[in-house]
Amino acid sequence: MVNLAEVTGIGEYTEEKRGEDLLYKVPDGKVFLVVRPKTLEVRCDQKLSRVLKEDYETVMESRYFGRGGIEIVPSGQLEENEIQDLIRLSYNLTKEEKQDA
Repeated sequence: MVNLAEVTGIGEYTEEKRGEDLLYKVPDGKVFLVVRPKTLEVRCDQKLSRVLKEDYETVMESRYFGRGGIEIVPSGQLEENEIQDLIRLSYNLTKEEKQDA
């Protein structure tokens, strides 16, 4: 699974354990990453979500974020650097969303 400490380009975050899940939050408390025992979930825009779900059978709609995100089964279909890019995107989208509110 992904090691968040190795993902460059993200700022401060907090971690909350909820059952078997780990929720990672930007400083204001909004979640940008959910790590489950066998999957991880990130925010992304709907166009990117649609493309990834069409191209990879291990990418599906997020249970946590709904249409605003994707759930990924780390099986090797997506490279580690691609997953890190998606985490970075999710972090930035979450921070921007809060600043716009």
